[in-house]
Amino acid sequence: MPPPLPPSAGPAPGDNLRASLLMTGAMACFAVNDLLVKLSSASIEPMQIMALRGVMTSALLFALAYGRGALRPWRTAFTPVLLLRTVADVGTTISYISALRHLPLANASAIFQALPLTITLAAAVFLGEPVGWRRWLAIVVGFFGVLVILRPTGDGFGVYAIWVLVSVAFAALRDLATRRLPTALPSLLVAGITSVAVSLTGFVMLPVVGWSPMTADLWMWLAVASVAIGAGYVMIVASMRTGDMGFVAPFRYTVLLFAFALGVLVLGERPDWQEIVGSCIVVASGAYMIHREARRRRPLTVPPSAR
Repeated sequence: MPPPLPPSAGPAPGDNLRASLLMTGAMACFAVNDLLVKLSSASIEPMQIMALRGVMTSALLFALAYGRGALRPWRTAFTPVLLLRTVADVGTTISYISALRHLPLANASAIFQALPLTITLAAAVFLGEPVGWRRWLAIVVGFFGVLVILRPTGDGFGVYAIWVLVSVAFAALRDLATRRLPTALPSLLVAGITSVAVSLTGFVMLPVVGWSPMTADLWMWLAVASVAIGAGYVMIVASMRTGDMGFVAPFRYTVLLFAFALGVLVLGERPDWQEIVGSCIVVASGAYMIHREARRRRPLTVPPSAR
């Protein structure tokens, strides 16, 4: 009789702590990126931001991919599902930056946290994936939290809030496509290709929206934003590979804490009680959804976009 197989090794002691710190660091980087994009959007068009930041982010990601031997396999890179993912990511970036230009930083970030709920909803409606009553309840409660933030009958609702919801829809499509990418396709290569597509879209649209002069501050903000989004990407991938996702994934919501703090300290924003309560409802529902998905071994945390 052959000897029994050893039990599968889970995260080593301390791995979950390191992974949660990496996830938190990634969320801080994404919040810094959003802040710098918002500051830049006061002077230049979103398409110009996409074009210039995209060049710098692409260079960083491809340098990282080259250093890690991830610039392969090119033949499997250009697949219909990657094309779909790339188009969806471009849509996410355009709509989110357009909304971020006009909305408070914390509002935009809080609404975007409905993404895990939207992914599960889309998977159930369009892909026929089974969803139990608990997760349906979490979806309903989560979108109620979004309505609390939006205040459809008050000043908190407008076309720019709708743009965030459009961004969430594109992001859900992107993440569902990500699930179907070939497993041999390195994540850094996928991110690099997406970043190039975002940048090219910005350049193509520049003749329509016009070019604005670049100041030293704008160049600095976009350079730091590109480094922040690249660093955040590296940290989130490291986090996903280090810890147990059922434990680590809820730390993605720390982005809201950073967004609130940066909005208050840098932009002088003052979130009201409805924004805070709505954000808490969205976070609680999303965290529960991630917990249920982790039990089904389908974590909802995926590599971020170039937004």
